Amino acid sequence: MPTLTYREALRQSIVEEIERDEDVFLIGEDIGRYQGTFRVTQGLFERFKQKRVLDTPISEPGIVGIATGAAMMGLRPIVEMMTMSFSILALDQIINHAAKVHYMSGGQFSVPMVIRGPGGAANQLSAQHSHSLEGWYAHVPGLKVVAPSTPADVYGMLKTSVRDDNPVIFTENPGLYGIKGEIPEDTNYLVPFGQAAVRHEGTDISLIGYSRMAHVCMEVAEALDQEGVSAEVIDVRSLVPLDTETIFGSVRKTHRAVVVYEDWRNGGYGAEIVARIQESCFDDLDAPVGRVGGLNVPMPYARNLELLCIPNKDDALAVARATLG
Repeated sequence: MPTLTYREALRQSIVEEIERDEDVFLIGEDIGRYQGTFRVTQGLFERFKQKRVLDTPISEPGIVGIATGAAMMGLRPIVEMMTMSFSILALDQIINHAAKVHYMSGGQFSVPMVIRGPGGAANQLSAQHSHSLEGWYAHVPGLKVVAPSTPADVYGMLKTSVRDDNPVIFTENPGLYGIKGEIPEDTNYLVPFGQAAVRHEGTDISLIGYSRMAHVCMEVAEALDQEGVSAEVIDVRSLVPLDTETIFGSVRKTHRAVVVYEDWRNGGYGAEIVARIQESCFDDLDAPVGRVGGLNVPMPYARNLELLCIPNKDDALAVARATLG
């Protein structure tokens, strides 16, 4: 199996889907000649030309509105947001139109559209460019929401997203673009929605995260292993639909859980996971579910302050130890 970076795996998946289906096209700001802010679309404009790679003006509502209409007429647009923070400008199009068209048309129209881009803190992009918005979108009926953490998952989940007949919010943490991993050689490799991945098996505590925080959970598991504690790591991957069966099964085995997420701690999607665990697994728990989230402040520009706002191994390890008692 070839080894690619997260960015390369994503690009390869996009290329293969464009070549597989003539209805698939890319649309977004600076994705053509400029090749994308994070270079995900590098080389695609030269390869597929402007009918399949559409550079747009700076207008997120316009981009998503055009894509929604195109999807309703049978095309399969992949919308790149320069950052998912900018998708805030298109909330009306995403929430009141793309997410509701199928329902409000009585099933006459579908919106097979992917809205993808970097979500979460990068490196000193400050308060307006560092949002983790997956919890906002997971709140909205009609949207599917995924947050892959590995090259293999971003490769397979992008394909699943493009082929789905519903609008999909596809968030890529910018801190993951450079990580490397093997991807399958099968061009039809799909990672299904609603299926979490057990990254590390354990018996004493369940560490649950998604996107970049799945890697933080692995770091915590390795640290706990040095202390004689067996930690199980669950990579959620798919927020909507959510694989509660795998999460609950792990918690019922270990009897303790910590949920780690990069979003603001107050009201973030990790709180939803905590609530579901406590609703369904209360009698199985030997301790309250621990929760680690980002600080409830606008993201600072200064790197030392930025790092204090993003959950890290030490933050999660401290909560895991407290949960273990």
